[in-house]
Amino acid sequence: MRIEPYMQVQPMYSAQKSNKVASQAINNNFSDKLQISGLGKDIQTAKKAVAAAPDVREDVISSLRDKIQDGSYEVSGDAFADKLLEKYNQTLA
Repeated sequence: MRIEPYMQVQPMYSAQKSNKVASQAINNNFSDKLQISGLGKDIQTAKKAVAAAPDVREDVISSLRDKIQDGSYEVSGDAFADKLLEKYNQTLA
């Protein structure tokens, strides 16, 4: 069993593989790019606006809060029922 020729040939294969890998690494000058569509930009803008908006509109709530605390805020049962049915019908449509 002769191993000597294998020991002489094997380093040549290793050298060729490393040269191929090095040349491929040099030729592959890729750069990543990201393109966002106009719709995507609009969605991002809307998300930022919603995140920046307060959860409670104090200008609307302050007058109602004052009326409730004074006891001068009155709700008509009929008007409330009408609005409730109107919203319910909208959800069915």
